[in-house]
Amino acid sequence: MGEQGYSGTSAAKIVGISYRQLDYWARTDLVRPTLADATGSGSRRSYSYQDLLELRVIKSLLDAGIKLESVRQAFTYLREHVDGDIAAAHLVISGSDVMLCVGEELYDVMRRQGQGVLNILALGGVKADLDSSITTLHGSAPGGQPVAHRAIS
Repeated sequence: MGEQGYSGTSAAKIVGISYRQLDYWARTDLVRPTLADATGSGSRRSYSYQDLLELRVIKSLLDAGIKLESVRQAFTYLREHVDGDIAAAHLVISGSDVMLCVGEELYDVMRRQGQGVLNILALGGVKADLDSSITTLHGSAPGGQPVAHRAIS
């Protein structure tokens, strides 16, 4: 059985962005749907759970005040330097600077020097929030597993 896919409309609702934003990010190669990409008028995109996680991280960075071009640069770096689960990493944000923390290693994503208060965006927290949104919208956990409901006695 293949991985559960999420339509563009569902993906936008789950992530908390507009469909127009999602469409723009796909057309500009920020996050392309990995299960099925649009191939013309009337075709449907299908986003994987990993795609949704990346979209939610991007939204979180934008909400933290990072400019879209910097988010693109940070995500290019993240994809090149983090194998597997991005939720195991942390992004450290200082003004417009973004650092990637993997284990005990800290990488300057923007390759600039910066000072100021550092804010850490724990990607595991983004993942938990995403899982909750999927469960609320679809009534099932990521991967299509039904949510267990307790019987009321």
